[in-house]
Amino acid sequence: MAKRRKKRRKSSLPSGNYRKWILFCALSIIVAFIIYFSYRIIGPNTEPFSDHKYFYIHTGSTYNEVLTALKKQGIVKHIGSFGWLAKKLDYPRHVHAGRYEIRAGMSNLAIIRLLHSGRQSPVKLVINKLRTKADFASFAGSKLEPDSVTIMDLLNDPVYLRQFGLDTNDVLCAVIPNTYLFFWNTSAEAVFKKLEEEREKFWNDKRKSEAVSLGLTDNEVYILASIVEEETTKNKDKLLVASVYLNRLRSGMRLAADPTAKFAAGDFAIRRITSRQTSVSSPYNTYLNKGLPPGPICTPSVNTIDAVLHAPKTPYYYFCANANLSGYNVYAVTYKEHLKNARAYQEALDSLNIH
Repeated sequence: MAKRRKKRRKSSLPSGNYRKWILFCALSIIVAFIIYFSYRIIGPNTEPFSDHKYFYIHTGSTYNEVLTALKKQGIVKHIGSFGWLAKKLDYPRHVHAGRYEIRAGMSNLAIIRLLHSGRQSPVKLVINKLRTKADFASFAGSKLEPDSVTIMDLLNDPVYLRQFGLDTNDVLCAVIPNTYLFFWNTSAEAVFKKLEEEREKFWNDKRKSEAVSLGLTDNEVYILASIVEEETTKNKDKLLVASVYLNRLRSGMRLAADPTAKFAAGDFAIRRITSRQTSVSSPYNTYLNKGLPPGPICTPSVNTIDAVLHAPKTPYYYFCANANLSGYNVYAVTYKEHLKNARAYQEALDSLNIH
């Protein structure tokens, strides 16, 4: 019996068209891969957040630690594609510590280029009134990489401070309230050096000359200004309060400044100073010690420092808050007159049950 020949199933596509179809499929796959990888390179790859976030890379961080931080800090959505491109662009060998502004919708390419370049976003440190070294250390440590302990150690290092003509008591004299720009990973030493540079610029020849004419050093003017700063917020009063304290210094009287007693007691919420505060044993308590305290009791504003330098000559040796509770003071030449003013003020507080 003759064997039947198996018939070949003919393709539904002509051979030429079949080859074209295969080529089309291959090209489609290639294009799809190109689009996919292009999207992973230039397409958005940030977690959903509004506007921007800051990404922090600590000093000494490795590339793997950066990858972990990108996920932990909620910056990058697809870490795999980021890591693939980062290696292609040699980022692992160019990790720079710092604070980087990541905009919502940034691509892997944009983020890697930013981190690779080391172009940080500076931190704006706005210094106003701070009362203690611990306050300054806590404030700066919350904004910059050096923590409060590291900064506090520096402020308590007499050997380090000696090069600036400062000690552990008057170290805050180096802090002129202003707005400073720092890179986040600036060291504690570099932060202090910049503050010192600002201090040197602030104490120009004119201000130094004005301090000398008062018989005071730069630091003594700053310390006196810190007391004035705590006494009043009124610019007109600052000049007169400064004149009272200058008169007391020249005459050898104790300053007997309430803010120093408050500082010595360590309770800044007190509104009414009593013998409990004025009797606290401390070199900062000017009720017990003659002259200025060994250091500032806050960081006074530039306006207050200049108020001390430009204090008018007055006959006043005493002042107290006005009984009308306006926030201004009343001034007196004699102690008898002062007692009358003080009694009126105390009665005003009593009437309002303020203690």
